[in-house]
Amino acid sequence: MRILHTGDWHLGRTLLGADLLEHQAAFLDHLVQVVRDRSVDLVVVAGDVYDRAIPPVEAVRMLSHVLERLAETATVVVTPGNHDSAVRLGFGAGVMSDRVRILAEPSRLAEPVLVDTSDGGGPVAVYGVPYLQPDMVRYALAPVPDEPLARSHQAVVGAAMDRVRSDLATRTGTRSVVVAHAFVGGALPSDSEQDIRVGGVDRVAESTFDGVDYVALGHLHGPQRVGAGDRIRYAGSPLAFSFGERNHTKSVTLVDLGIDGAVSVELLPTPVPRRLVDVRGSIEQIESGAFAEHTDAWVRVAVTDTVHPERLYARVKDRFPHALAITHEPADAPDRSPARAVSATSDPVEVAADFVTYATGGGPDDVELAILRDAYESAAAALAEQGAR
Repeated sequence: MRILHTGDWHLGRTLLGADLLEHQAAFLDHLVQVVRDRSVDLVVVAGDVYDRAIPPVEAVRMLSHVLERLAETATVVVTPGNHDSAVRLGFGAGVMSDRVRILAEPSRLAEPVLVDTSDGGGPVAVYGVPYLQPDMVRYALAPVPDEPLARSHQAVVGAAMDRVRSDLATRTGTRSVVVAHAFVGGALPSDSEQDIRVGGVDRVAESTFDGVDYVALGHLHGPQRVGAGDRIRYAGSPLAFSFGERNHTKSVTLVDLGIDGAVSVELLPTPVPRRLVDVRGSIEQIESGAFAEHTDAWVRVAVTDTVHPERLYARVKDRFPHALAITHEPADAPDRSPARAVSATSDPVEVAADFVTYATGGGPDDVELAILRDAYESAAAALAEQGAR
C-alpha cells in the first residue's frame, strides 16, 4: 500500500506580512500531481490544515478544491491540528464520501477508516488522533468516569492510543496507520510552531505509539523521523513559515507499507516558490550589488553601518523588492555601553538621547539636544495646563 503523508499546510498564513496563498495553491497542485503520478492509495493530512480557527474564505475554497481532486485517485484522511477548529474542520464529515474522511471527534478516535488495498494484505486500519487539548478531553478520555486524566499531553494522547490499541486487537492481522497531531519526544522543533505546553510540558513519549505500523505525525515543521527507523515520522510543512526554517528541505513523505507491516520511505521535495535568505552588510555593500544573487529572494536584511543611513528602508527595497524585514544593526553594537536603566527620576531628555544613540548609532549633537529639550518642555507644559483645567 502506498501512502502520501503530509500536513501543516497552514492555509491562509502569511510570512512577515507576505501573502502565501498563491504559493500554497502551487504546492497543492504539485501534491495532486504527485498522488496521480506515484499511484498513491492513501493521503493522510496530519493537522494544521488551516492557520487559524476561522480561516479566510479563499483558504476554505482551496481546501475544498484539493480534497475533491485528491479523492479522484486516492482515499484522503484528515485530522485537525492545534491551529484548526476541530468543529469547523470536521463540519459535514458525516456526509462526506468514503474517499474523504475528516477524523475530528476525540470520542470516535478508536473507529478507523478501513482502506482497501490491492496488495493481498487486506484492508489497512487508519486511526485519527486529532490535536488533544488536555483541559478539553481529560474527562472524556478518562477510562474511569469522574476520574479525569492528569492535565498533560502525555496523559490524554496515551489514553487515546490505549483506545486505538484496544480496537486494533480485535482486528487480527490488520495493518495500522495512526495520523496524529502532537509533539513527540526526541523530535526537533523550529521557531514557527505554536507553543502547546500545558503544565510546562508539551511532549509525548515515543513509546506512546507502540504497536502501530506507521505513525504519521503533524505539528513540527521540519521533516524528520522520531526514534530509530522510519515507523514514526513528521512530514513537516510544505513551505517555510519563518526565517528559522530557511535551511529546511521541505518535502512530502511517500510511504510504502508492506504486507508484513514493514515501512519504506521516500522524501519528495516540494516546490520552493521563493528562497529565504539573510543578508548582512553595510548600505554601501548592498547598493554595490554584492548580494545581487538574492534579488528575487525573500530577504531579512541587517544593515551594519555605524550611523543609521538616510532613507534606509527605501534604499534597501530598491535593491531587494521582496525584503520582508529591514533592521539597523551596527557592527560595533556589542562593544557599546549598555543603555542606562530608566527610573522615575531619570531625565526624560537623557532617555530620549539614549534612544537616538541606540537607533542611529550616534548620539545627538547640541542642536538636536536642544530640539529634544524644547519638545519635552512643551509637552510637559501642555500636560500641566491640561491638569489645571
